[in-house]
Amino acid sequence: MSDNLEHDTHEHDKTYENEQSMVTIPLKEYDRLKDQGKYITDQGLISVIDKIEELVRALRKHIHRHY
Repeated sequence: MSDNLEHDTHEHDKTYENEQSMVTIPLKEYDRLKDQGKYITDQGLISVIDKIEELVRALRKHIHRHY
């Protein structure tokens, strides 16, 4: 029974192989989206980076360089 389901799913997936789709957006919107890729906006990732920064500051207090 599961072989039948897998076969049906595979056959269904194959129906999408030759489909082509294109999305058109204005150049201004494309430039805006392209610029967004240069910045970190995910709140979870920002929290992790802030925590790393806090830990690095704490570690720097314990560095004693002798030249």
